[in-house]
Amino acid sequence: MSKISRRDHLAVAGSANDPNDVLPILWTSREVAEALKVTPSTLCRWRATGKGPRVYWLSPDSPRYRRSDVLAWLEEVAA
Repeated sequence: MSKISRRDHLAVAGSANDPNDVLPILWTSREVAEALKVTPSTLCRWRATGKGPRVYWLSPDSPRYRRSDVLAWLEEVAA
């Protein structure tokens, strides 16, 4: 059985063939900061001021981002 990498979609209980049973990939702040070539503190400041990409909170200390939200935000802020 192959190990599912963190970047792969993770199937939830149920049929692995059903697209409704697949969770989106959620990036950590560090992953988003690396992708955007900014520091994690810059991303944190954007979050605090409502200027960054849409964020999902798994817990008070666990912000996560969907790739599609990060890309949509980049399109919005593009000059």
